[in-house]
Amino acid sequence: MLNKDYKKISQRLTTWIKERVQKAGCKGAVVGLSGGIDSAVTSVLSKRAFPDNTLGIIMPCYSNPQDAEDAKEIAKKFDIPYQIVDLSTTFDQLRETIGIEDTDNLAVANIKPRLRMTTLYYYASQQSSLVVGTDNRSELKLGYFTKYGDGGIDIAPLGNLVKSEVREVAKELGIPKRIITKAPSAGLWEDQTDEDELGITYEEIDRYILTGEAKPKVKKIVDKLAAKNKHKLQLPPIPKF
Repeated sequence: MLNKDYKKISQRLTTWIKERVQKAGCKGAVVGLSGGIDSAVTSVLSKRAFPDNTLGIIMPCYSNPQDAEDAKEIAKKFDIPYQIVDLSTTFDQLRETIGIEDTDNLAVANIKPRLRMTTLYYYASQQSSLVVGTDNRSELKLGYFTKYGDGGIDIAPLGNLVKSEVREVAKELGIPKRIITKAPSAGLWEDQTDEDELGITYEEIDRYILTGEAKPKVKKIVDKLAAKNKHKLQLPPIPKF
């Protein structure tokens, strides 16, 4: 399933990022560094495309402190300049302004990635850069991202790679093994992991996407989420009259 030349793929993605940014009339890339594999791969590819104009933004918001440490490790290992913007206080102030008391729900959790999106676009505007997203094909298929949050980006270089393929690219790029094998998480709440929330593994999801083969449970979950979240991948509907 994964018998591909990932060195060539990483080279092509680097060229693609460079071409898309330049076509937009911009000078570089801004990437959110979460400490996970997708952001690690995206940031390293961006750094290769723009060695002198790639910026990583680490944005903790009541998240696992280890995630920020992992993000800094990637930035230092690959010489990626970075800024740390702690959004915890901003998150609290917005909750207070809106009048949110119940914090244990997805609507509140989704505020975090939307704050991160706003932060990334500030830095991108300041540096005449594009916001380079970290969404992979598996997440896009399921719509497993926050609309106008981590889905609020300019380009998605990993959008045609399933999670398993992202791992192979990570190996090719020299991403630390600990980051590659780390449980994927959107960092929406304490101890949250993608696979626990979805109820299926990325290996199962990827196999279904690439081959069309899966257990009935996997097909049901993937098809249901893909249909439910289809709107996330489309422009807002406009009436015809």
